[in-house]
Amino acid sequence: MVKNRIIETNEGIQNEVTVESFDVFARNMRDRGWNGVDGMIASGIKGGDVLEVGPGPGYVGLELAAKIHPASLTGCEISPAMLRFAEKNAAEYGISARYVQGNCMNMPFEDESFDTVISNGSLHEWEDPIRAFDEIFRVLRAGGRYCITDLRRDVHPLKKMMVYFSTHPKEMRPGLISSLNAAYTSYEITELLRHSNLHNATVAGDFFGLCIAGQK
Repeated sequence: MVKNRIIETNEGIQNEVTVESFDVFARNMRDRGWNGVDGMIASGIKGGDVLEVGPGPGYVGLELAAKIHPASLTGCEISPAMLRFAEKNAAEYGISARYVQGNCMNMPFEDESFDTVISNGSLHEWEDPIRAFDEIFRVLRAGGRYCITDLRRDVHPLKKMMVYFSTHPKEMRPGLISSLNAAYTSYEITELLRHSNLHNATVAGDFFGLCIAGQK
């Protein structure tokens, strides 16, 4: 039986010390190829003007940009501390990304501003996922594609243990568990999507998470 969700946070990671540790963690995930970028490309993500929702320190969007060379890369992030790390990392990549502070439920962009919307590891923190899904639909241009990846709460305990002990720095391990406890199952996400403008999305589970993908 899957345990009920335990809400983690809807404010992102704000503490500078924690953000620094998360940057190390996210860099390790990138180096292992565990950040979902290849799956996003496989889902049909092609480029154009790309928006990343909840980029954190920015590695997912930056790695994607390095592979598909979009026309532009914009990040919408709730945490000012994360924004500073994302800007620093974009400079290291040599990618001219733009990062703005904002909430995914009310993004500071005009209608139909982007060809692509991506997000990784942020969904379980969204206070109102249906509203966020509708915002993604709003800012996408006709024919635009989206791919949202995240953890899933019903992951097998052995997989959870394996990833837990491979998480570095160790300070991030409690956060991994709280994020898993806040994550959704594929069934729950399917039900939420059904009540949103992204109701035609496909939802697929993978080794440790889930992937929501589709086209406007």
